[in-house]
Amino acid sequence: MNFELTIPLLVAWLLDRWLGDPAWLPHPVVGFGKMIAWGERHLNQGRHRKLKGAMMTVVLDAIVFFATYSLLALLPPMGRAGVGCILIFYCLAGTTLIREVREVFRATDRSVEEGRRQVARIVGRDTSELSAQEIRTAALETLAENLSDGVIAPLFWLAVGGPAAMLTYKMVNTQDSMIGYRTERYRRFGCWAARIDDIANYLPARLTALLMLVVHGRGLVEKGKFVLRNGRNHASPNSGYPEAALAAILDCRFGGPHYYFGQLFPKPYIGHNDRPLTTADMTTAVRVNRMAEVLAIAILTLIYCLICN
Repeated sequence: MNFELTIPLLVAWLLDRWLGDPAWLPHPVVGFGKMIAWGERHLNQGRHRKLKGAMMTVVLDAIVFFATYSLLALLPPMGRAGVGCILIFYCLAGTTLIREVREVFRATDRSVEEGRRQVARIVGRDTSELSAQEIRTAALETLAENLSDGVIAPLFWLAVGGPAAMLTYKMVNTQDSMIGYRTERYRRFGCWAARIDDIANYLPARLTALLMLVVHGRGLVEKGKFVLRNGRNHASPNSGYPEAALAAILDCRFGGPHYYFGQLFPKPYIGHNDRPLTTADMTTAVRVNRMAEVLAIAILTLIYCLICN
């Protein structure tokens, strides 16, 4: 077993389970956001917006990858393991979102208005007119999508290219979340950020759906067919697959039209059973998320062991 690979992974994962993303701790994604915002503010104007957006996207991705790779290459093995552990911890984002989703359900049980305020912390859509059912749906959709974006995809890129690739994925994902929208402001400038994110998440999103169905364990073939039919019913080529997996597990309906930045975006539905969602559904979704995360960590640890033997 190569402890330079396995120990940082396991320690970082346990830290995420314990701490989540503490507000008091400086986070590289915050720095990524400031870099993207600065570039967008200065470049997203005038002529050639698509070209300028493409250049900014590619340059920022390259800077993160080569800076991280160079830093790790300069360190001795123990230092590399320590820094790698910190970077992996920063890139995993499973625990905080689960805590937020639990708070959304608790808040909605108290009042719809409180639920709207709480869910606005984790979704980009307009929440001011959401019903209690729509609030709970939005929270569970985000939980499924975050399992891919916040856990499985970072682990996938860690397996492919180490901490440098993992951290670069976080830059890619942050760019998409900030400028990868089809609004008038971002349609041209952010199209490369959106496409690169689509490519980076293509395999992880489908792997996430598979892991969710495997850990749930019941009706695997039937639910797999459901995911294949409904996973494409989403504006994103990827997000629909983990959402479809959770919809299949809960036998519920996700998707539908939403408002973003005051503009209505028509979206198809995932599933047909528009039944009320409850706290029990949230508990099931969290359990599936956690089990899928554990399975992914176990698989990656096994891969590391096989590579090193």
